[in-house]
Amino acid sequence: MLPLEMLDKRMDAPQCPPVSPPPCLHALHARNVSLKLFPVTCEYIKGEKQFYYRAQQFYEDVPASEEGMLGDFMEIGNVDLEGSRQFLKRFVAGTHCALDCGSGIGRVSKGVLLPVFEKMELADMMEHFLLHAHEEYLGDDADRIETYYCYNLQEFTPPKHKYDVVWMQWVACHLTDKDLMNFLMRCKKSLRPNGVIIMKDNMARQGCKLDPIDSSISRHLDIMKCIIAKAGLEVLAVEKQEGFPEVIMPVWMIAMK
Repeated sequence: MLPLEMLDKRMDAPQCPPVSPPPCLHALHARNVSLKLFPVTCEYIKGEKQFYYRAQQFYEDVPASEEGMLGDFMEIGNVDLEGSRQFLKRFVAGTHCALDCGSGIGRVSKGVLLPVFEKMELADMMEHFLLHAHEEYLGDDADRIETYYCYNLQEFTPPKHKYDVVWMQWVACHLTDKDLMNFLMRCKKSLRPNGVIIMKDNMARQGCKLDPIDSSISRHLDIMKCIIAKAGLEVLAVEKQEGFPEVIMPVWMIAMK
């Protein structure tokens, strides 16, 4: 699901102070220095329960449709899917099963993942999105969905050793630093041999940026890399999504294992 903060309203939302790029991770490990999480949660979210509650309340009013998933940015839908397809191609080792996290109605599953994988599983916190995916949106492909998980990702533990790809699009921004780190650790355990996690999300141009309306937070790419490293994952590739309007916040794809 596309967060409202996709529009880069640079002066409209609270912003974290700019951060310098983190030191080389190899140098940190060599000096046995722990990676610190940035103070996004404690300084800007101001209460995890309210942060998650506001997101839940927001999405209860979002229609189960492509328009609901993309909001005012329907024109980027095809460009987004094609960019995802090309990025995914580089990392597919197995095609048995994939997990779509924060799936919404299954827009990415339908346009990117189902053409590649034999089976799929979808996870989203909104029941009406998953019901629409199963009953209408995915059509005959719904027969290939093994499981629909109606969970908040901060409370969700995927089955171990099951997925060739775990896909996370526009959902990392709805997790606090700590919960995102822990969820990535759980996702790592859910991968089959040679499996990968692919994250696609808004990345702030500097520091981090909180959107109080849909309760999402965008982090600078370097901050995201630090969280990924703290989760014990290795970044395989990073690529910017091209072809989006300039007014849109930068969107990056990260493959990790």
